[in-house]
Amino acid sequence: MNLFQEMGLPGPLVKKLADEGITDPTPIQTHAIPHALDGHDVLGLAQTGTGKTAAFGLPLLAKLMELRGKPDPKTVRSLILAPTRELAGQIRDALIPLVAGTPIKVGIVVGGVGISPQIKRLERGIDVLVATPGRLLDLLDRRALRLDQTRFLVLDEADQMLDLGFIHALRKIAGLLPDERQTMLFSATMPKQMEEIAASYLTHPKRVQVSPPGKAADKVTQEVHFIAKAEKPELLIELLDKHRDELALVFGRTKHGSDKLAKRLEAAGFAVAAIHGNKSQGQRDRALKAFRAGEVRVLVATDVAARGLDIPDVKHVYNYELPNVPENYIHRIGRTARAGRDGCAVAFCAPDEMGELKDIQKVMGIAIPVASGRPWEQLADPNAKPKNRGGGRRRGGSGGGGGHKPGTTQPKPGRRRRKGPRSKAA
Repeated sequence: MNLFQEMGLPGPLVKKLADEGITDPTPIQTHAIPHALDGHDVLGLAQTGTGKTAAFGLPLLAKLMELRGKPDPKTVRSLILAPTRELAGQIRDALIPLVAGTPIKVGIVVGGVGISPQIKRLERGIDVLVATPGRLLDLLDRRALRLDQTRFLVLDEADQMLDLGFIHALRKIAGLLPDERQTMLFSATMPKQMEEIAASYLTHPKRVQVSPPGKAADKVTQEVHFIAKAEKPELLIELLDKHRDELALVFGRTKHGSDKLAKRLEAAGFAVAAIHGNKSQGQRDRALKAFRAGEVRVLVATDVAARGLDIPDVKHVYNYELPNVPENYIHRIGRTARAGRDGCAVAFCAPDEMGELKDIQKVMGIAIPVASGRPWEQLADPNAKPKNRGGGRRRGGSGGGGGHKPGTTQPKPGRRRRKGPRSKAA
């Protein structure tokens, strides 16, 4: 008997897990599944990449296997809300192998695709519906489904739903659900507004937490480069050139800026794609598929991809532009070092981003090691001594405490001396 069986999961479900190569539960699964099987509401706090989908998916499917008959037309027996189309698709894809050969039907409704086929699929009712809040409300307004028979509810990456402005949608959805239900809420962080959401959705929840909110994955090495905004593209190209055969995610703030950067990298010989909110679902799916397959080695993205993007082979994450919300930095770098692997997170900090960097370090409770340059406030004070935080190698004499020889020119902050020609595209 393995640990999943000891938790009380049904044998057929345990066998399907074994068929998928899953035999040992992760810490969040070990803590959450027994409470959920006992019928308790669950408030789970854990970083991305820790196995949260199975933590709520397995007990949910176990409960559904106990129900008899089929769902009534246009009803939903269990609802899983996710902030982005990508995360919703990954949840759906993770659950489908576990229900193969059973009467349980798993469906998905997200924006960016035609609504008519979704309405058609909902007519007969559904056991598990994975949805983004916006599209779910559209379907409710069209009376394509109802939630009065929803027995189980999951909110995944709930803090990201708040970041994306779904607070009003969540309040409205809450009012349409029956009081008698089991609810599980999972989040990587716990901002103040999340307390309100938890109070609205959960009843006497069991709180499970496997890592403190604001803590990055243990196997992610981090570093920051202090560099002028105009010099960021050159540094990014130089760093990417050192690992052309490995997958890298590059995060920017804006849709236009991400497209512009992707074109710059393509001109430098990289196989690159971009995803953001202006891309159609088909374009995003094709870009992610090519990235997973290694046909595209660099993916430039806005924060639409900071959550739910589960590609274990991503080795490097670049914060080309620091996020305005410090928690998003944690979610971004959580795209690497997944499934027990190592990963590297590199941040670029321009003078106008020092506030963002300080907020990130405050939330995480660490000082990110400096790889090159010096904090901009030090450069504004000629008497300030550079701080050595134990970071990576120093570039161009801009960090460290070595100073420079008399009679030579001190390189500008963030400038790099190229060592030899850049290699051509592989």
